[in-house]
Amino acid sequence: MDGVIAPKKILIRGPNWVGDAVLAIPALKAVRSNFPTAEITLLVRPWVAGLFTSAPFIDRVWTEEKPTKLGDWTRITRDIRAFEFDLALLFPNSFESALMMFLARIPKRIGYATDGRTWMLTDSIEPPNESQHQVHYYLDLAKAIRAETDNPSIEIEATEEERENARNLLAEEGIARGDRFLVLNPGAAYGSAKRWHEDRFADVADILSAEMGLGVAMIGSQAERPIAEQIRARMKRPSAILSGKTSLEALIGVLAESSLMITNDSGPMHIAAALGVPTVAVFGSTDEKVTSPFGPRTRVVKNPVECSPCLLRECPIDHRCMNGVSVQDVCRAARDLIGP
Repeated sequence: MDGVIAPKKILIRGPNWVGDAVLAIPALKAVRSNFPTAEITLLVRPWVAGLFTSAPFIDRVWTEEKPTKLGDWTRITRDIRAFEFDLALLFPNSFESALMMFLARIPKRIGYATDGRTWMLTDSIEPPNESQHQVHYYLDLAKAIRAETDNPSIEIEATEEERENARNLLAEEGIARGDRFLVLNPGAAYGSAKRWHEDRFADVADILSAEMGLGVAMIGSQAERPIAEQIRARMKRPSAILSGKTSLEALIGVLAESSLMITNDSGPMHIAAALGVPTVAVFGSTDEKVTSPFGPRTRVVKNPVECSPCLLRECPIDHRCMNGVSVQDVCRAARDLIGP
């Protein structure tokens, strides 16, 4: 990109969802590395902010709900303009995100040429013709400002406070301080097509917890609590249900303290991988080439079928992608990650 000379104030419009926000971390780190003295502000939705509250590669986290009224639009745009940013980097592909930066009169506005918004960007990047991992999709935006992207790092660390709060919560639910445990993440906010079967989660948890001497904790939203209850009812070994009891910061602490995660394709999957937790992810309707967990301590288990990835919320036929993933497949992947 021409004309980028040491911007003093950078605004990054971050992804809207937790999983995407994790996958943007290598690009955020690359921007920081390229502009070590710039003041970098990350603008995100409130439910994503907990990922970055202590991130050393961001100076300020700015949260805003999605504006639904003209007054909200006017206020946010006016506030952005008042900060006098030199450069805006847009991770979302939406028309809305580009329009806001255009109206805020940020001199350099960089993003993908999508959604009819090219005229609002000073530097537009053509999307790749072939599917690529989301990490590299975001890194290509960082390349546009000449950031070094050859050795992407997604690693994050939980704070001591996050770990301490997590241990307190776990103790309340029956997992004593210092006990090792595995995490089950049997839900998936996008829809049932992404969910592996509850009975198989239960069987995997029983087998691995017995073999490895691990407790079992289940995470998820309050709406997903019935899924966790079904799994616990089937299990022979005790388990703790944390569904609906963890903020994003508490979830980070729980995952950081864990020894293994078994999960569907989801935001918590990406957090665990970024924390360096051994992570086994079951994929079905989604594309592991694009959204697999990123990192060396991860494994994807998938039954290749002709209709996957379909990217549907619900399977219109027989859920053959998930039916074909066995308990033995997942246990084998976990053993491979953990080792003898």
